[in-house]
Amino acid sequence: MTAGGTAGGLTRFAGRTALLTAAASGIGAATAHRLAAEGASVLVTDVDGEGAHRVAEEIRGGGGRARDHRLDVTSPGEWDEVVKEAVSWTGRLDVLHLNAGRNLPAAVHELDDAAWHGQLTLCLDSVFYGVRAALPHLRETGGAVVVTSSVHAVLGFRGFPAYAAAKAGIGGLVRQLAVEYGGQVRFNAVLPGSVFTPPWAVASPDYLAKSASRAPAGRLGTPEDVAAAVAYLASDDAAFVTGQSLAVDGGRSISAQD
Repeated sequence: MTAGGTAGGLTRFAGRTALLTAAASGIGAATAHRLAAEGASVLVTDVDGEGAHRVAEEIRGGGGRARDHRLDVTSPGEWDEVVKEAVSWTGRLDVLHLNAGRNLPAAVHELDDAAWHGQLTLCLDSVFYGVRAALPHLRETGGAVVVTSSVHAVLGFRGFPAYAAAKAGIGGLVRQLAVEYGGQVRFNAVLPGSVFTPPWAVASPDYLAKSASRAPAGRLGTPEDVAAAVAYLASDDAAFVTGQSLAVDGGRSISAQD
């Protein structure tokens, strides 16, 4: 499937504009390719500006429409700028995929204030900043917001208190936003489980096999698995779905395995 083609013949985003964060690699990049393949004009953003540019070039090389912009999602001022660029480019904003986050393991007794607040700012505050900046334009188009949360929002894992708190907060915020802006903008979240993104490349084969075995699906997820779920929630196929958190985890969150 090329960026200029369609995903299984779908063209659900023709004439629409999507802004994606943390899209230089992994889930964000896969989602950028997926939405572009379905006809969206895609603004690829990441704090890794070179990576965002590379993904946008890949999409354009496949015949899709894409631009790139370096974005620090923790900066409200930069959010104002990037939303303005998206709307100036096509005249509209229809989809916002908020994908930024970082999982830095440390138990509570090992966390200082900076580490705690740093993860909450990146994973949760950035969602608030992005929604606030984009909301006026999304209300005009009847748009959709999809936030990348995590199974850490619903499952306990040793050593991840800040990450779990931030990801659980996303679920609450998504529900609140869906109630506040029902009938105007839809808000949903995806909860990936063990998905083979770049950080997993350093994991040992034994660890990868153990992680895969914990999911009833019997494998690790791919970024494309999550991108497909994001595309569904952002599309009109999910027109009656809002305020929901969809686990994309191969069944990990319903399995009692350790």
